[in-house]
Amino acid sequence: MPMKTCLLAGLLLAAAVMPAHAHTPYLAPATFQIQPTSLVTLDASFAETFFVPEVVFDNSTFVVTDPDGVQHAPDTVHLLKTRAVVEQRLPGKKGTYRFSTGNRLGAVFRTFDVNGKLESSRDPSAPLPAGAKIVSHYQSLSRSEVYLTAGAPTTDALAPYGKGLELVPVTHPSDLYVGEHFQFEVRYDGKPLPAQKVEINRALGDGPAQPAPIELTTDAAGKASLPLQHAGAYLALIRYRGAAPEGAAAPQYGNNYTLSFRVLEP
Repeated sequence: MPMKTCLLAGLLLAAAVMPAHAHTPYLAPATFQIQPTSLVTLDASFAETFFVPEVVFDNSTFVVTDPDGVQHAPDTVHLLKTRAVVEQRLPGKKGTYRFSTGNRLGAVFRTFDVNGKLESSRDPSAPLPAGAKIVSHYQSLSRSEVYLTAGAPTTDALAPYGKGLELVPVTHPSDLYVGEHFQFEVRYDGKPLPAQKVEINRALGDGPAQPAPIELTTDAAGKASLPLQHAGAYLALIRYRGAAPEGAAAPQYGNNYTLSFRVLEP
């Protein structure tokens, strides 16, 4: 194969599998320490440094799952320019609560080849140039979550959805300590995702510069294990392109899932 053809093939492959550069979504609590009657406050935003909000996480339906597995809307959601502020007065129940942004459908992205040159468009109604060949075509779909525990950890709120992209904890997210491991599974529509990349970011706020993320890869069963070396708050990020349902704005969804969690000193 000629060098020029090899180079083009490599570029097309990269465009097909690499995620678009974008801010990362997150849902983070003001504190991970809660009581059964706490007023929980969380920020939902898109950012590049965690957890420093930059762009509001909007156009979604936020959900709270109580320790008994019952789901409901939070008490209030305030949309600001840089973040959504979510508030929930806990009902006095001990156990683990799950907070979710719900799914947010975003922009539609098309990458196409025109005479050996890669171009892209975020306008789904714009006609493609003559002779253009589609390389990738997807709509972004973002969901961010966090588990908070009042008292001892419980598991009903950890039940998998069985739909879409999700991180399914094996180790309880509220029981993570330095020197141990955070074990979890990555699934899409209920099926494990082998060889799936997972990026782990330390959340340092406006302190030191954001360190390089830890990169994990799931095994053949979609499982991964994160060695816990430092106490503090973290954000797990998974990006995966999967088939979109019939009638969607694009043939694929560019899924972005994040989970905020905290590691404690033993």
